[in-house]
Amino acid sequence: MGKIAKITRRTLLVGAVAVTGGFAVGYWAYKRDPGNPLADNLPEGSETLNPYLRIDSDGITIITPRTECGQGVHTALAALVAEELDLAWDAIRVEAGPPSVAYYNGKVLAEGLPFAAIDGSWSAERARGFGDVLGKLLGMQMTGGSSSVPDAYDKMRRAGAAAREMLLAAAAERSGQSRQSLTTRDGHVVLADGSRLAYTELAQDAARIEPPSDPELKAPAKWRYLGKPMRRVDTVAKATGTARYGIDVERAGMRYAAVVTNPAIGSAGTLVDDTVARARRGVLDVVSISGGAAVIADNTWRALQAAGALRFDWAPAQYPENTDAMFASVANAFDGDSDSQLRNDGDVEDALGDTRVEAEYRLPYLAHAPLEPMTATVHLQPDRLDIWTASQVPMQVRKSAADLTDLDEDRIHVHTLMAGGSFGRRLEDDFVRQAIEVAIAQPGVPIKMTWSREHDMTHDFCRPLSIARGRGVAAGSDITAFDLGVAAPSVTRSQAGRAGLPFAGPDVMIVAGAWDQPYAIPNYRVTGYHVPGLAPVSSWRSVGASVNGFFHDCFMDELLAAAGIDAVDGRIKHLSDAPSRAVIEAVADMSSWGGTLPDGHARGIGFCLSFGVPCATVVEVSQQGERVRLEHAWVAADVGTVLDPDNVDAQLSGGTLFGLGHAMFGEITFANAAITQTNFHTFRSLRLNEAPPVTTRVLENQSEIRGIGEPAVPPAAPALGNVIFAATGQRVRELPFAKSVTFSTRI
Repeated sequence: MGKIAKITRRTLLVGAVAVTGGFAVGYWAYKRDPGNPLADNLPEGSETLNPYLRIDSDGITIITPRTECGQGVHTALAALVAEELDLAWDAIRVEAGPPSVAYYNGKVLAEGLPFAAIDGSWSAERARGFGDVLGKLLGMQMTGGSSSVPDAYDKMRRAGAAAREMLLAAAAERSGQSRQSLTTRDGHVVLADGSRLAYTELAQDAARIEPPSDPELKAPAKWRYLGKPMRRVDTVAKATGTARYGIDVERAGMRYAAVVTNPAIGSAGTLVDDTVARARRGVLDVVSISGGAAVIADNTWRALQAAGALRFDWAPAQYPENTDAMFASVANAFDGDSDSQLRNDGDVEDALGDTRVEAEYRLPYLAHAPLEPMTATVHLQPDRLDIWTASQVPMQVRKSAADLTDLDEDRIHVHTLMAGGSFGRRLEDDFVRQAIEVAIAQPGVPIKMTWSREHDMTHDFCRPLSIARGRGVAAGSDITAFDLGVAAPSVTRSQAGRAGLPFAGPDVMIVAGAWDQPYAIPNYRVTGYHVPGLAPVSSWRSVGASVNGFFHDCFMDELLAAAGIDAVDGRIKHLSDAPSRAVIEAVADMSSWGGTLPDGHARGIGFCLSFGVPCATVVEVSQQGERVRLEHAWVAADVGTVLDPDNVDAQLSGGTLFGLGHAMFGEITFANAAITQTNFHTFRSLRLNEAPPVTTRVLENQSEIRGIGEPAVPPAAPALGNVIFAATGQRVRELPFAKSVTFSTRI
């Protein structure tokens, strides 16, 4: 293993992608420079100084190799380069990066490790280092896990700083002035006499200079952009309707496709009658694809309409046919062997005694349901394949394309576009594979394949349904025993299987947001149970923590309430992590916790540490007769270092409303092996006239920078559940809340 130290057995249990027999990591392979993908087919007159920068006579383009799904990642990553390179903010251009190992994500696997985010031990740090190795070797060019900013924070700042040094060296050589006498500003090198040389003039000379290995980075006190509100780089395009999403692709001679596949997700299907579909206006062809068929027409609408006329012989489902049977499988898992027990402090069984509090919680499947349905455009030519789509895994898309077409990967060009939402859905490449299959049947012609809204909803890889069972004891002002078991299908096994990646459990995602909570309780156990054989599942915004934030924090609230302990004071007392305590203190201060409330009003708190970010939410409700109305929400989180306070506010507010809406109304059910919800009228979320105002506060007490796209989601549901109890005395342990509570609009 060269310089890599021995890795303990526990470290090798990598929850996101495990190492299996025959796979050896060579340090030389990890350290090998993957090269600069921009140097391939570089346009005439252009120069590239590193994988994140292209310069031509028209200006400077920053490559942001993560997918923009509305979370502001292009702005945040571009700012890292622009800050160190000293660019004028209004002058930069941004492009998504091509598939390349150069853009691997070394942080994304950390969430699947059996080490809590706040664990700074030698073993934990070694494991994270190994996760970085594995991320590079597997080509994990992935957008997800709130990892984009933490992964890019050093890489892209160093890229900007190194390029600045190269441009300064080129200017010194050209001007004959000493490097020390030169400065930079807004895309120019400023000479000693105040005259300027544009970076565009110096790029060719700079490209011949060896980049520095350890460029000096700006001190935060000198930041011009980072840490301050920034206008997003996509604001103008979105405001003017010129932003290009995956669904906006148009190519000369394009044909349009719509697909129909087995309602039993993942099962086969045989086309038995396409006569009516072929006779429809505009239909050009009908072709078989895996699990079903596609109609090709002269526009998307006609393809979608004709697709409804196809007739199939569907293979049976590979999972139980209805939701009740699925929940029965989940409940039965508690009688089998555990998948993990990553937290087992003290002697829980002895501490439980006879005065225990017991509770069972249930959460349903949830769909991703982004506004832009799945779509991809594919053009297959004899020696080239082009794919235009919004994907969070462009390397996986390229690999799948190579498998399907037998083309070498260097002949496959993936053009990553903005996504109209995702929430994890575009971590899958099933829809791209379908588009490629259609293109194989129609070579030489660009094919745009678009799912209908109904197909998108009914063929989702959902967030898993799950059950938790809690037992605990609160004696006096202390919680002395906390025991939580969680049973759910494995997201990691499901996703890894579809991607052809090895996996050897346990799946940390089953218990994420529960086992890793920073509470110092003497007898504390969290056990995960894997439920096989159910419908395929996938990552949904905040993944395991979106489930376990509700389970863990609601049971914590039940224990505190049973002992008569204040919900805020009790959490603070039992927390062992200073930033987490500060977050709860902040949200209590913001919401005036403990102060006098109007008649009929109540407040509840939720807390969860996920993706390394402690986040606390207080929700206030009022009773309107038999109805409950959301009045206000307050959210505090600690991200270590704030790059853009406006965007952090947007992510905290949006994540809170996202979490509240799905907790109130969201539910996917199965009947006859098919998803019964088909559109937003049956898969409800929060509406504008129901949404409360959200006030946010961001702390910077952590030593590491963290991502913020997901951490506001997990505490939202428990905050609402806990306030419903405070207001009504009713403990609602099964979501959605609308099954038990009637909500009132605010307007």
